[in-house]
Amino acid sequence: MIETVAPLPSLRHLTRLSDALGIFEHAKLERPRPECGYCTDDAGRLLAIASRLDRDPDSLLLAHVALGFLERAHLGRGRFHLRQSVDGNWTEDRPSDDSAGRALSGLGTAVARAPWRDVRDRALVLFGEAANFRSEHPRAVAYAALGAVELLQAVPDHAGARRLVSDAADSLPSPAADDEWPWPEPRLRYANALLPDASLSVATVMGNQRAADDAVHLLEWLVNQEMLDGHFSFTPVAGRDRNGPQPAFDQQPIEAGTMTEACARAFAYTGDRQWAQAARRSGAWFLGDNDVSVTVFDPASGGGFDGLEPEGVNRNQGAESTLAFVGTMLQLQELPSADAVAAGHFRRSPRVATSQAAARRASSRRPT
Repeated sequence: MIETVAPLPSLRHLTRLSDALGIFEHAKLERPRPECGYCTDDAGRLLAIASRLDRDPDSLLLAHVALGFLERAHLGRGRFHLRQSVDGNWTEDRPSDDSAGRALSGLGTAVARAPWRDVRDRALVLFGEAANFRSEHPRAVAYAALGAVELLQAVPDHAGARRLVSDAADSLPSPAADDEWPWPEPRLRYANALLPDASLSVATVMGNQRAADDAVHLLEWLVNQEMLDGHFSFTPVAGRDRNGPQPAFDQQPIEAGTMTEACARAFAYTGDRQWAQAARRSGAWFLGDNDVSVTVFDPASGGGFDGLEPEGVNRNQGAESTLAFVGTMLQLQELPSADAVAAGHFRRSPRVATSQAAARRASSRRPT
């Protein structure tokens, strides 16, 4: 693994991409493209990042921007407008289940982590109004469930969040019986690590150790699938089946972001240092430990590049890519140091190890 010091997470490029209405979805190089408008997905992600990175001077401003966007976008019963144009009008794009799930993820994170009472209170109200969201799409369910699990850390008796988590436990896909391809889909698609991450989170809250073990095992398989010559070689934007070649392009920052989060959760749950190492390797994808040996972020702007290509990077720095980069650097900063992990001087995260089943866990599976 390339030994590179991870940059400190910063909101400066996300501030550049935002105005009073929301965060612009796309950029040309580091410059926002207002003509492309705003997207609910990015507002949900931005609310979560701003709530976690509260020491940044722009965090409160961006939290208000993101939360205001979600409040205006909510159509009722957990459905959200998908896109808004720069003139403030909603587009004719159909509501997206993934967007609704990401909105709930951001709202739940804000309730649990934002240091500002007004943000927490408004996020709690909107989450309650949208908590009856349900979907047949696993990634939408996963995002919403992660938000509900976060919220329950702050409001353990929240009925809507508990129902959402319980329903997610029944609907999130289980590993397939095929040892060679236990993935619950015929091909890897996008944000793949999100599925075992949400399954582990939900299983922990529900006190279901078998489901938690299944989630860790599935994540272990995915890590092994996406490693090549000691670094992560992520599933490309078009997906990959069991016979798909590696490396393949374009690789998206969202893959590194979801993988880092999932491995960090597995480490917090199991205490196994191999998962901390896997999280750092995933984050190192942005730092040049990838198939092309190039950095996938701009140190001058603080933005994340839009993808890894065969000859380098897509140098545009849109919202999704930058949010994935900043979130990953934040997650790496929250991990115990490598020395502390090696010495065993760390504590399991209360956000993950919340059940007696997690506390009693006697063994774990190791990624190779």
